[in-house]
Amino acid sequence: MSTTFWIIIAGAVATYLTRIGGHLVISRFENIHPRVEAGLNAVPAAVLTTLVAPELLNAGPAEWAALVVTAAVSLRGGLMSMFLAGAAVLILARQFVG
Repeated sequence: MSTTFWIIIAGAVATYLTRIGGHLVISRFENIHPRVEAGLNAVPAAVLTTLVAPELLNAGPAEWAALVVTAAVSLRGGLMSMFLAGAAVLILARQFVG
């Protein structure tokens, strides 16, 4: 088997253990402090920000158009419609604008 295969397997196992480990630690507590709960609720937004923010520094017109459309759709639609609208605009804008 190739090295790439084993790297993918090791990454999958590490990801699984990290996720299940966090669940096991939190599930041992009867009550979770409100500050801990607020911190855990902020994690998805923080991760998304760390992924999107650096790309915005080098963004062109296609990326900005997709961001504007995604923000507009997020005000009315759900997560899937927001994702699909942003992806569609980004693909079309990169295809036709450059």
